[in-house]
Amino acid sequence: MDFIERIDPATVASLDPIAESDQFAMYAVGQDTYVLVQRHAGTPWMGVRLSGDGVFRVGSLLVDAMRHLYRDVASQLSPNYAAAQDAATNAGFDERARR
Repeated sequence: MDFIERIDPATVASLDPIAESDQFAMYAVGQDTYVLVQRHAGTPWMGVRLSGDGVFRVGSLLVDAMRHLYRDVASQLSPNYAAAQDAATNAGFDERARR
């Protein structure tokens, strides 16, 4: 794994990205090597060079990080969460009505 502090856009201009989003692109650069490039307009382009094995290992870690990041959001989308929120809200109304 190699961190590349600055990437000249001309360096990857002749390569077709194998995956891309609005700010990132993954390029196959040969010999089972890939480069993930941050292509943000406001900063110099930078990247990480990974072996094919490294792509799988880092990919697995990123999936775990995504699960951690969105665990709370996903739990709030659960029908059980909505039912619990409704019950709590209704309990509050019942408590106020008794006063």
